[in-house]
Amino acid sequence: QVQLVESGGGLVQAGGSLRLSCAASGRIFSAYSMGWFRQAPGKERELVAAISRSGDSTYYADSVEVRFTISRDNGKNTLYLQMNSLKPEDTAVYYCAATYGSGWKSRARDYDYWGQGTQVTVSS
Repeated sequence: QVQLVESGGGLVQAGGSLRLSCAASGRIFSAYSMGWFRQAPGKERELVAAISRSGDSTYYADSVEVRFTISRDNGKNTLYLQMNSLKPEDTAVYYCAATYGSGWKSRARDYDYWGQGTQVTVSS
């Protein structure tokens, strides 16, 4: 079992920044590739960014590339998502997720463990 707890969400004005954190406990964090997903009301959950277990490979959705940065600290068992230049369309519940193995996955169903989510609201 891996327990994931997100933090750092909140209300921010357009153009602002937030940093999300995901604290992991349980099994070895460094054995898992990680992803940040988001889900807005009435929309499907989508992959925003992902990172391999070593941190040497990352993925970003086109909508967030350049603005968001995913990173991890395996020594602290923590995943991060730095979000800059936020837009109202970034408003969603953000989830971190873990998938066992070296490479990140693009489909939500391929992730084994999920956090409870943290709300990000960007006002215009």
